Amino acid sequence: MTFADISRRTFLTGAARLGAVAFAGAGVPFMGMARAQQVVSGSGVLHRKIPASGETIPAIGLGSWITFNVGNDPVLLKNCADVMGAFFAGGGKMIDSSPMYGSSQATIGHGLAALGIARDQVFATDKVWTGDENGGAEQIAQSAKNWGISRFDLLQVHNMLDWEDQLPMLQAKKAAGELGYIGVTTSHQRRHELLSVIMQREPLDFIQVPYNPLDRAVENRILPMAQERGIAVIINRPFRGGHLTKALRGKALPGFAGDYGAQSWAQLILKYIISHPAVTCAIPATTKVDHVRENLAAAMPDKGGNAGKTDILPDILPDEKMRHAIANAIGDAL
Repeated sequence: MTFADISRRTFLTGAARLGAVAFAGAGVPFMGMARAQQVVSGSGVLHRKIPASGETIPAIGLGSWITFNVGNDPVLLKNCADVMGAFFAGGGKMIDSSPMYGSSQATIGHGLAALGIARDQVFATDKVWTGDENGGAEQIAQSAKNWGISRFDLLQVHNMLDWEDQLPMLQAKKAAGELGYIGVTTSHQRRHELLSVIMQREPLDFIQVPYNPLDRAVENRILPMAQERGIAVIINRPFRGGHLTKALRGKALPGFAGDYGAQSWAQLILKYIISHPAVTCAIPATTKVDHVRENLAAAMPDKGGNAGKTDILPDILPDEKMRHAIANAIGDAL
């Protein structure tokens, strides 16, 4: 059966939000809080719980900004399908897109159909991006048609555009069972004040923000608030749109990188990101099959039979002290 043939299983309902204790620096031990959120799946990829339901998703997803905006070029479409194929084969699940991303939605739809991906193999994540207070529902319908699906797992208000009109619409769709989760996104650190207001005011399931060892503003307020309110966190621009990894190209990795299984700067950056207990999933975008495999490997624990266990803390992730060391090493390298 193909992607379009299988409906996603019914989401867990009635589950209480997991009111995680906020990270306050010297308060609760950093990695102790992360322990309860982690599951090592049968695929070998570290999973994180969605606080609103308890459902788990892999800690590494796949973005589509720029990389999947390839139009109808058959060679580029096949390349994107190959990237998606490697992503799913490696245990990936969340793919994120937006109406803003040119032909990326249609590229995803092409890849899903070409690969024959079953509906329950993907956590379909997209956005509403319109200033028309009545245009959100129509845009969602077109997005779903582009993907080749009837229902999204998560829809977000892109860059909080017209959020006061679009969030109630998304909430109504969720209440009607037409949508799994709702959220808002930003790709700009300067908009954290508005984001924090929305997080306090609205019953969000997800937020999406930029975060990496150099762009750390969310550590001060946004990530602790997400933990307090039981909101899942998706991280966009983990490599600053590729500029960070390009700047580090040719620079020697710090000696401690091997202690956490990091064989590249990209893996070390991703380990830094997903080691924060508030982070649910990072969504690096790529056009290369070897890069998507490299990214997924950053969230793969040892092969010592830990699949399915929730009472272990894979030693692939740095603790609070080593997170500071990673940020300092990147700063020094640049």
